[in-house]
Amino acid sequence: MTAHRVRVDALTPEMTLGPREARHLHVLRLRTGDAVRVFDGRGAEAEATVEVLDEGRAVLTLGPLLTGAAETPQPVTLAAPLLKGDKLTDVVRAATELGVSRVQLVVTRHADAREIGAQKLSRLRRIAEEASKQSRRAVTPEVLAPVPLAELTWDGALLVAHPGAVARLTDHLNWDAPVTLLTGPEGGLADAEVASLVSRGAVAVTLGPRVLRAETAPVALLGALVATGV
Repeated sequence: MTAHRVRVDALTPEMTLGPREARHLHVLRLRTGDAVRVFDGRGAEAEATVEVLDEGRAVLTLGPLLTGAAETPQPVTLAAPLLKGDKLTDVVRAATELGVSRVQLVVTRHADAREIGAQKLSRLRRIAEEASKQSRRAVTPEVLAPVPLAELTWDGALLVAHPGAVARLTDHLNWDAPVTLLTGPEGGLADAEVASLVSRGAVAVTLGPRVLRAETAPVALLGALVATGV
């Protein structure tokens, strides 16, 4: 049986979990003496044992460290536009499963929304944490508050999915440096927005002959990207 996974702030000899995680362990029908796996969201993972489990807290003791967590050769950031409804939730969940290290929300000219509330941002961060548990990652992506597209910065390469582009992702990817991917909202990125990014060193790439929905495009681009880094 696969051991249940628990997010902790840091891997220490003794780790105390609060009421939320303690309730989760109760739901999983765990008992004192049972084994779990703990990860800190930054790449470290280890085995642990449940020493105390009551309604308000759980205490775990650290076991052997684990190695071999699968991550991309370089950090990948998804620059995602603000989308309405649950679309952004779906994008963050899928992006976490596909291995991003960070999600930077951006406000674009044709964005479905211009801002995001603190409660929704907190929910997106919980979604990323839950998805990292489910996908057995030791890294939980950061989900960063939105910035205007003109203020977006990046390390390494920025690849922008844009209808009409002819360059292919694989022609501009060598995994020598971090990678940032950007896709547009339902209305697409404005030509002027793309031109401005290209003038700053970004590369516009194609996603094929079809026009994809705003919540589909980042998943398609990430899927193509991570397949080259395994």
